[in-house]
Amino acid sequence: MIKPLADRVLVEPKEAETKTAAGLYIPDTAKEKPQQGTVLAAGPGKKDEPMEVKAGDTVLYGKYAGTEVTVDGKTYLIMKQSDILATL
Repeated sequence: MIKPLADRVLVEPKEAETKTAAGLYIPDTAKEKPQQGTVLAAGPGKKDEPMEVKAGDTVLYGKYAGTEVTVDGKTYLIMKQSDILATL
């Protein structure tokens, strides 16, 4: 398992929507990158900046936040805590 360091967080992105609210299917070329995910692991934080998120939290993050990492065929994001906009 990946263990983030310092103020970094490991996030599993939510699956992209495949249908609109009206029931139309969205083609793969038109799907947007999801901006919501679940925190799988969080680092210990920094001396002057404690961690505010923990494993299991659902978070919203910026569109271009984090670095994509693929492990065992699954894609995860590693990002700084400051890239997280809100928790749900």
